[in-house]
Amino acid sequence: MRPQWEWALDDAEGRALDRPISPVFTNQFDAEQWLGENWRELARQDVVVARLLHDGTQAAAAVALRIP
Repeated sequence: MRPQWEWALDDAEGRALDRPISPVFTNQFDAEQWLGENWRELARQDVVVARLLHDGTQAAAAVALRIP
């Protein structure tokens, strides 16, 4: 089984959003690169916090998404 990395995307109240959704990645680098490329659009879609999950377990500190 390959490792799975994905982003859990939360709203301002800390609730998990069902849209937009994160792709599933086979490595952490690709997952982080995707967030770096897409965070502005995610923030426009009311994503406030992104949490990186590795096989369903949070793998790093949550990332706050804010449009400057």
